[in-house]
Amino acid sequence: MNKETIDSFKGNRVLVLGDVMVDKYLTGNIDRISPEAPVPIVNLKAREARLGGAANVTLSLKALEAEPILFSVVGDDENGKLIQKLLEHQNISAEHLVFSKERRTTVKSRILASNQQILRVDEEDTHPLSNDIEKALLSKLRLYLEKDQISVIIFQDYNKGVLTSNLIEEVIKMANQKNIPTIVDPKRDNFWSYKGVTCFKPNLKEVREALNRSIEPNLKNLTEVHKDLHKILSHKISLITLSEHGIYYAADHEKHLVPTQSRKIADVCGAGDAVLALVSLSIANGVKAEDICHLANLAGGQVCEKVGVVPIQKNQLCRELITIA
Repeated sequence: MNKETIDSFKGNRVLVLGDVMVDKYLTGNIDRISPEAPVPIVNLKAREARLGGAANVTLSLKALEAEPILFSVVGDDENGKLIQKLLEHQNISAEHLVFSKERRTTVKSRILASNQQILRVDEEDTHPLSNDIEKALLSKLRLYLEKDQISVIIFQDYNKGVLTSNLIEEVIKMANQKNIPTIVDPKRDNFWSYKGVTCFKPNLKEVREALNRSIEPNLKNLTEVHKDLHKILSHKISLITLSEHGIYYAADHEKHLVPTQSRKIADVCGAGDAVLALVSLSIANGVKAEDICHLANLAGGQVCEKVGVVPIQKNQLCRELITIA
């Protein structure tokens, strides 16, 4: 594995489907406690809005010189327009967004002081899409897949309602008919809805909750987990992120448990998005399983060293490849 592996991602057309959101940051410092209540007073210094959720996945894909195509539903509101503006600023098309009057755009507002998160305030509607909005989104997807060549399809699920079980089933069916690999970062509500997906990428906590049992992150236990998941999902690849314990990969008779490198962790937000982007491109380009795990560990660790939700940095990723070559 070398820089040519990363360079092979250039130009790949990747369809990203899932929940998008705005990540807002209010940053300041604290030098006193409020006289009104025992809470700190943050003296605000800066405001920033970033793309989050599935939209953050597109940023990492773009950073790796792939071509992301984003499909989602946002509110017909000011924050929905903000997502459109932020995407266009990154030269990512917003033409496949559906604007709905039936829901608010998801916004996560974080208050930071001394690079520490003090408080988070969420604005969101998490009910599933209505039949009309689901049909509108599915129609856009079907038309696009009929006319354009796609390297891989990503489902980024944050339990915000965009990915309904019917939508998931229909898109996987279309992808399999066209031999397009699919990969999902699942969440609780639709965990078992991704039957027939190519790569199923939960984290250890999500697997423990879904299977309702304690799971130690070793090769024997994780291989049993893969078997249990496969009985229900009939997927090809299990890729389970294990936080500081690394990444587990299983497909057919191939199993790998690759430890992570030591990192100075500043913020784990967005690590899953980075791993999802990197793994998707790796699968689409036939990268070897063990190399996929090493790349995913590097990508997730890289973004964890930075405060807030950030995309992959290609140059840094290429430099770090030298350490595992």
